Amino acid sequence: MWLLSLARSVVFIVVMTLWFPAFTGSMAFTRWFPLKRRYAIACWCNLHVTLPIFRYVLGIRYRVIGLENLPDTPSIVMSKHQSAWETMTFFAIFPPAAYVLKRELMRIPLFGWGLAQMPVVSIDRSAGKDALRQVVEQGMELLNKGFWVIIFPEGTRTMPGSQVRYKIGGATLAAAAGVPVVPVAHNAGEFWRRNAFVKRAGEVVVSIGPAIATAGRTPEDINDDAKAWVEGEMHRLFPHHYARQSSMCERAALPAD
Repeated sequence: MWLLSLARSVVFIVVMTLWFPAFTGSMAFTRWFPLKRRYAIACWCNLHVTLPIFRYVLGIRYRVIGLENLPDTPSIVMSKHQSAWETMTFFAIFPPAAYVLKRELMRIPLFGWGLAQMPVVSIDRSAGKDALRQVVEQGMELLNKGFWVIIFPEGTRTMPGSQVRYKIGGATLAAAAGVPVVPVAHNAGEFWRRNAFVKRAGEVVVSIGPAIATAGRTPEDINDDAKAWVEGEMHRLFPHHYARQSSMCERAALPAD
């Protein structure tokens, strides 16, 4: 199985090396189109090229549960972040949406130029409290244009079975805009781990939780509710990751002979 995964991953790298620069580079030339037209073009390319590559080259398919929980109005998606898989696949799952991302990504030749044509909330992570203001200002503008906002509150990709501090930006935007928060759990990192060359075939399960009301609530309370649902759902759906972590902790706690 490992040799098959290796072979799939090699083919994937070759195919994506040819496809992705062409895709993102060509997106740079759509700057004269209206924003929603640019988004539609990018989504079409993802749906008909990128995601089939994930499925038929890597063997990574996905299943979504909880679609009935999606509100009818633009909302904030607060999701677990484990790999590059969700950054491409969420386009196919959620209504038109913008990602919150670090500004330096937009300086990458071809990739960044194409990214700049998409609805994004770009922040300077070194700006401290000013970065939070950037999230709120840009996020509010996109929400008013009818876009959802997708944010990974942990701020970085995490290993399956792990958790880092949930940052307050997404909850602050939701409180300021008075829009719901949609919590999302998934196990993409089980098959596509951070910085791993070899990807494994399998089924990613994406679970969408009940919308969290934000009117009249503090960002801290909203953030706590989102974290509680996401981490609880991760333990419920993927207990094998946490069982392994618990076993490692128990061994570490044993006294030395």
